[in-house]
Amino acid sequence: MSKAPSTSATRLLKALKISYTEHFYTYEEHGGTAVAARALGVPEHAVVKTLVLEDESGKPLVLLMHGDREVSTKALARQLGCKAVHLCKPEVANRHSGYLVGGTSPFGTRKAMPVYVEKSILALERAFLNGGSRGFLVGLAPADLVRALHPTEVEAGLEG
Repeated sequence: MSKAPSTSATRLLKALKISYTEHFYTYEEHGGTAVAARALGVPEHAVVKTLVLEDESGKPLVLLMHGDREVSTKALARQLGCKAVHLCKPEVANRHSGYLVGGTSPFGTRKAMPVYVEKSILALERAFLNGGSRGFLVGLAPADLVRALHPTEVEAGLEG
């Protein structure tokens, strides 16, 4: 098994004394959460994607969404009290987060950004999020996700 990379994400989790498990899979370009879920043998619903978006003024934010759900940007914008939000282009997301797209973790981002979480993620027994490197996920309790990120709950998921 691969040795866990030391990333900004794992360093933050360790600094906060948050217990997590390490999970590796073979990264596939455009494979998404389905590839990770299949490799780990967990439901895609428990694999949480980290999305970097911007509002209409270009202010970045992070959204955590179930792997098997799409995002209603209209519903999200309404809940954030702004006119519109959109996914960042990969190079812009990389610049905001400090991670390569496909390896974006919500933990230890380059820029401090507000974090929003799909409310139902917090009801999962265990969530699997990117650990800051392509092909590397960390598994943790949603309560620890809240402790590390202090996210705002939203309801913006659409059945994928």
